[in-house]
Formats: sequence, structure tokens, C-alpha cells
Amino acid sequence: MIRKILIAAGTFALLSTTALSPANVAAAERKETYKLLDLFAEVFDKVRTDYVEPVNDEELIEAALNGMLTSLDPHSSYLNPKNSKDMDIQTRGEFGGLGLEVTMENGWVKVVSPIDDTPAFRAGMQPGDLITHLDGEPVQGLSLSDAVDRMRGAPNTDIRITVRRAALEPFEVKLTRAVIKVQTVKGQTQGEIGYIRISQFSATTDTDLRRILAQLKKDIGKPPIGYVLDLRNNPGGLLDQAVAVSDDFLDKGEIVSTRSRRPEDTQRFNARPGDIAEGLPLVVLINDGSASASEIVAGALQDHHRAVILGTRSFGKGSVQTLMPLPGHGQLRLTTARYYTPSGRSIQAVGIEPDIKVQQSKVEPIAGAERERRSEASLRKALPNPNGQVVKDQEKPADPHAAKPAPEASAPATGGKPDTPAVIKLGDPAQDYQLARALDLLRGLALYRPATR
Repeated sequence: MIRKILIAAGTFALLSTTALSPANVAAAERKETYKLLDLFAEVFDKVRTDYVEPVNDEELIEAALNGMLTSLDPHSSYLNPKNSKDMDIQTRGEFGGLGLEVTMENGWVKVVSPIDDTPAFRAGMQPGDLITHLDGEPVQGLSLSDAVDRMRGAPNTDIRITVRRAALEPFEVKLTRAVIKVQTVKGQTQGEIGYIRISQFSATTDTDLRRILAQLKKDIGKPPIGYVLDLRNNPGGLLDQAVAVSDDFLDKGEIVSTRSRRPEDTQRFNARPGDIAEGLPLVVLINDGSASASEIVAGALQDHHRAVILGTRSFGKGSVQTLMPLPGHGQLRLTTARYYTPSGRSIQAVGIEPDIKVQQSKVEPIAGAERERRSEASLRKALPNPNGQVVKDQEKPADPHAAKPAPEASAPATGGKPDTPAVIKLGDPAQDYQLARALDLLRGLALYRPATR
């Protein structure tokens, strides 16, 4: 039986096996289990025959499975053939929908993270948003899989979702469904620094990372001074890709271990020689939308002191799901293990704490600050620079008594919703404060690095 190991900030819940028992009580436990199964069959039959409306047997069974399994954890689930196909497409990097990774919290759908360049991302959805209504209908009472099904649909069709965000009043967002083709790795140069963003871990992530990093080296044109690896709002993905990406930056040592119920099933994944960044300084960006597979990468690089982790605490999903095919009936998505970073810590429900905590912020220059700047050059009869140098913004000394212009009125950054936080464009240092601090850190480190000849 083929199994896929999936690490993603997840969405559903499923079956658990009975704990092993001593032989002398095994028969008694089996007898009790059969009684409970008889009870289930009796209730199922009464619903089929006596419920006020006709019911569909298949839907009843699926609802019973998911109702039972939501008591286990938020990430195990039964995937019927349709949902199973959607999951396979998603792990290959293409799927239909809004572009949201979600879980369930207190009966509402909670956004783990929006996926880059999707309808949800462009509409400004944020990690931690709670979706309370879909097309005016409350989500409370729905299972997560039912809510996800309602959010999916044919491309170019619209859906209205009601969102609660922090202390703001609930507001409505209209989204147009699309076929989501996710390019999981993107890169750009920031001077002598390579910036790499991984939005999730799909089947091609490691291959794409190696290709993009090689291209960045060519684009920079001279030896880089370091790299920024951006894992913010990355909800996770495939375990083997998280291991491969970690291995790309490590020469040796353990990357992650997975520990299941049976000690003999413990697995350890170790790095092989070879660092594609050639030992250059590395800063990893994380936030509360960084979950699971992205936390494996951040934890491994942090424990080996290979990277400085910068940002805010990550999501804290430390469990492993295995996709188990059920021929003719879809798949089980079952939580089968917990994972541990190289130092042996579990991040379950606590997350990765950054080495340098930097909240995302909006930085603006103070109006008129440059016009009012005073220096030696602005003093009357100041001696000139003997080399003839003149600072451009001081060629005309500032007059401290000159009238100051009135501050300009600014429109809300959200286009008419002054109570909704502006959407920050990740990857643009002019807007992205966390990235700007990461770039400053790498440039500072470069100043103290011995020069090469």
C-alpha cells in the first residue's frame, strides 16, 4: 500500500486504533467493541427509516466518520474520492478554490495562511482571520470538510465570506474562485543579497529552490553576502520536501525525527554533505502563518545555528499526517506521529520562537524631517570641505524660520476601509519591515566578515 507523508497546517480529522491490551482482557474488549458497533448499526437504521426527510446512506456514513473523528485532532480526516483527488492535486501544486489554508476553531473556520498570488491573498485575507459565514450562511454546525467544499467551486464563480479579525467589526469579502496554480518558490535580488520565498512545500519545491538559488547567484554577478529564506504564511506541505530544503543548507546532522505510538517506528532524517548557499549567512523569516513543514525547516536551521530566525512565533503544528489509500473509497488522512527538531524539542502548540523578534510594522518618514535637518554645513560661514565634497541635501542650508508645509492628507491604504489593516506586500523592503530588518542584519554581518582575495 502506497502512503504519502503529509505535513500541512491542516484541515480535517479521522480514525484511531484501540490501544494494545494485555491478552487476558483482549477478548472482553472485543466483545464490548462489537456491542458498540451494534449500537451504531441500530442508530443508523433508525435514522434511515424514521428521520423526517429521506437521507442518503453514503452521506450518513461520511458524516458519522467525520463526526467521530473530529474528536481526535484537527488534522485527521476521511477524504472521499472527490476530496482525495483534490488533495493529490494540491500536493502537486495546482488546485481549485480560493487559495486559503484553513483549520477549525470554536466552530468557525480559521485561516492559517493565504497562499501567495491567489484570490484570498489579493483580497487581503490574513492568518488568524475567522470565517463566520459563507454566502450569508453561518459555518457553525458544519464540519471543516463541508465548509471547505462550499468554498470550492467552478472557476470565475463568486462567494461572499464574512470575516472576523481581531477587535474589528465583522466585514464581508467577495472572492472569485480560480484554478490555483502555485509557484511555491520565488526569488529576487536585493543588492548583493538573494531573497527566496517558499509559499508551501509541494512535490517540486526542492528542485525549484535549487534552480532559483543558482539563478540568483548569476543575477547578483559577484559573490553574494547572504540569503533571506522567507517562510512566512507558509502552511506546510510534504515532509520529504521539508527535509530536502533543510538538507540544502546543512552539511551534516539530524534534520528532524518523527515518533509514533510504537517506538520501533521512530524515524530520523539526517543531512548529507553539501550546502547550496556555501556557508553564507542565512536569515529565515517566520510568522504565525508559518506551520508544520516550514517549522521543520526553521527548527532544523535554528538548532544547528545555521540561520538566524527572525520575525514572530510560528503556528505550532508539530504532528505528522499520513495519507493512506482506501481503494474505491478515497483516502485516510491520519495523524500518525509527532515530529521533533534536532535538539529533541516538540513545537506542538508552542511554535518556533525567533532568535530576533520583529513584529511586522509600517514605517513612515516624519513629514518635513529632511527639510528641517541641521548640521555643520547649515551654519553661517561654516568652513568648506577641503576635498570639495558637498552633501547634496545640504547644498542649500535649511532655514529654521521658513514656513513649514501643511501635512498632506492620506487616503486609507485599503481603498475605502479605514478600519481594515493595509495589506503588506511581502518581499518589498519599502513595505515589508521584517524583510528590511533581515537585509540590514545580513549587511551588518558582511561588514565584519574578513575580506577574501
